[in-house]
Amino acid sequence: MNKPIHFAIIGYGGMGSYHVSTIMPQAEQRIQVVGTYDISGERQAFAKQNGLRNYESYEAVLTDPTIEAVLIATPNDCHKELAIQAMKAGKHVVCEKPVAMNTQELDEILQVAKETQQIFMVHQNRRWDPDFLIIRELYKKQTIGELFQIESRVQGANGIPGDWRHVKKHGGGMLLDWGVHLLDQLLWLVDSPIKSVDIDFSYILGDEVDDGFISYLIFENGVRALVEVGTTNYTKLPRWYVKGTNGTAKIEDWDLSGEMVSASQKQNVAAPAPIQAGVGLTKTMAPPSEEATIRLPFPEPKTEYPSFYQNFYEVVREGAEPVVKNDEVRKVMQLIDGMMRK
Repeated sequence: MNKPIHFAIIGYGGMGSYHVSTIMPQAEQRIQVVGTYDISGERQAFAKQNGLRNYESYEAVLTDPTIEAVLIATPNDCHKELAIQAMKAGKHVVCEKPVAMNTQELDEILQVAKETQQIFMVHQNRRWDPDFLIIRELYKKQTIGELFQIESRVQGANGIPGDWRHVKKHGGGMLLDWGVHLLDQLLWLVDSPIKSVDIDFSYILGDEVDDGFISYLIFENGVRALVEVGTTNYTKLPRWYVKGTNGTAKIEDWDLSGEMVSASQKQNVAAPAPIQAGVGLTKTMAPPSEEATIRLPFPEPKTEYPSFYQNFYEVVREGAEPVVKNDEVRKVMQLIDGMMRK
């Protein structure tokens, strides 16, 4: 094995420390974290307690010849400047999502990456979520027929988290926080241009940034998608609800609870019997007869691609293809820019 890539973490908050403790170890010693830089003395002390070196400044990180790459896990409005500085100093960069405040900032970053020939990758980690992998498998294998309606939601009742995520100038709001994940999953799943987009933002909590949204996208291949993020939901709708030409699947939450029901394809099955519906009868909304449907297990959530940092190592050391490509990240950023203008 080639030598490991030595990293410094820029921003040792919740995500920065999570990379160190949980995500980076998946690369099996190919990634080694040397130290951290954070403007918070408390977080620096926490990093030191975890055995990491404290850098006194960002410049100290960039002038350390033993550091080959940095992870940027700061508020969103700092990403562009920090990434450009790092690449000009000869460092590769992993950047937390959203990559930047808008597409223009991303283009400036990518121009420097091109000029310096440094690797720049965005940590779109939700491409590895087991619930998404199940939906991806259903879409690719057409287990319940061609998926023509996709509903993707994350909902909670705790409001906007943290402090800077409430502030517009720092890139706060749920479209940039969770929306960037769900839209990245959707655009990576459906390989078709977008025909139309509508979005309705929520400002019910009184912040200057959105505390949620509901968006509706129609793709040129006919797929329709509803993407929703909510922070005022005391009961939740399913994480995923998808309809195929032969069946329906529902994933309730990240614990992968849910069900998948498909047409049995049996011939001459009994017609559904009318049921009492309120003060009337209905046959249309009655459940299908027992022999008309079958319940299927979800496919095993698995990837055919490596973990993020294993892939990053292979990109840097072996010239491999990134799982998260910058042109894909740019498409998501363009979509978000368009949503914000509505």
